[in-house]
Amino acid sequence: MSHMEWTAEESGIRLDKFLSTVSDLSRTRVQELTKAGEVFVNGTSEKSSYKVQAGDVITCDIPEDEPTDIIPQDIPLDILYEDEDIIVINKPKGMVVHPAPGNPDGTLVNALLYHCTDLSGINGVIRPGIVHRIDKETTGCIVACKNDEAHRSIASQLENKTCHREYLALVEGNIANEAGLIDAPIGRDRKDRQKMAVSEYNSKEAKTHFHVKERFGKYTLLDCSLETGRTHQIRVHMKYINHPVVGDDKYGHRCPLMDTQGQVLHAYRLTLKHPRTGRKMSFEAPLPEYFDRLLNILRAQQ
Repeated sequence: MSHMEWTAEESGIRLDKFLSTVSDLSRTRVQELTKAGEVFVNGTSEKSSYKVQAGDVITCDIPEDEPTDIIPQDIPLDILYEDEDIIVINKPKGMVVHPAPGNPDGTLVNALLYHCTDLSGINGVIRPGIVHRIDKETTGCIVACKNDEAHRSIASQLENKTCHREYLALVEGNIANEAGLIDAPIGRDRKDRQKMAVSEYNSKEAKTHFHVKERFGKYTLLDCSLETGRTHQIRVHMKYINHPVVGDDKYGHRCPLMDTQGQVLHAYRLTLKHPRTGRKMSFEAPLPEYFDRLLNILRAQQ
């Protein structure tokens, strides 16, 4: 059972709509939880139709997912590094990290369960070994942990900002600055719960550093590093500065130059301290073929 808490900043919104906006819960799931008496407003169990008031403290006890058999699947993995504690994968485009509604199998977790005899259990049966994620259509470095000690170490490094993740992103437009820091909080989009947005409303700190690697007139190739790790962070921040990632049909537009599957975004480098030895390690994932081909098309147009 996980315990969540929010403070309402506005009045008049239905309780189920409020919770589906500020959390990962669907409106249907919120309604199930209210019927089960798991949602409280200022300490009192309330119905889905309750109109939230500014200052209300809403708490929700969310039962853990029922254990689900995740099937090991013989899916090829591009392994950049592996030992008894961690495994670093170059994730391909189109692969989801862990099972979720709509993606019950064919995920990185299914592949890891086939390849590895052990994975950390801290994130439960749905996400064994998973300590951080990258989006389905984003390629590149992701580390999974084979035991709980390694998981705790990497999670701590992520929290303390000593685990560094660097990305290459092709964005729309010609960015004026050579480098910059986007410091803008990110929360769930209040109009579309499937999206994130820069917002002061129920949001978390988000910082993305970038510098220009190459310019193509109508497009710019950026090297981005994350100081925080919010959902869709680079994609949301690039939209916020009016330079969405090319091919990002959720926050921008489809790629007009060639048929790509989603955003042109690659996690090319991951740097961390080994959880057992403390040795600093850096892993690099080569640029995927489609990304390289797209850059060559742009260079040929110069």
